[in-house]
Amino acid sequence: MIVRIMGEGQVKLADSHFAELDTLDDELLAEMETGDEAGFRRTLHALLHKVRELGEPLPDDSLEPSELILPSPDATLDEVRSLLSDTGLIPPA
Repeated sequence: MIVRIMGEGQVKLADSHFAELDTLDDELLAEMETGDEAGFRRTLHALLHKVRELGEPLPDDSLEPSELILPSPDATLDEVRSLLSDTGLIPPA
């Protein structure tokens, strides 16, 4: 799967990591629903870190169709709310 982190670029990530990312996405969604700004920030950074850690960056001049688009690390809670579907940033498998 190709994941785009807004403002950073794209990462190729094995589908086998989907469940691990989905767990972080569920946490992020819960923190957004309760307005937990500190928890939201912590979990967003953990999600982005995990994508970077598990994935392989694509070259800057590569532009592949992204199956998943994640917000930048400095995105606000309101900005991320506008990106979300009812199921979170990561769609169900």
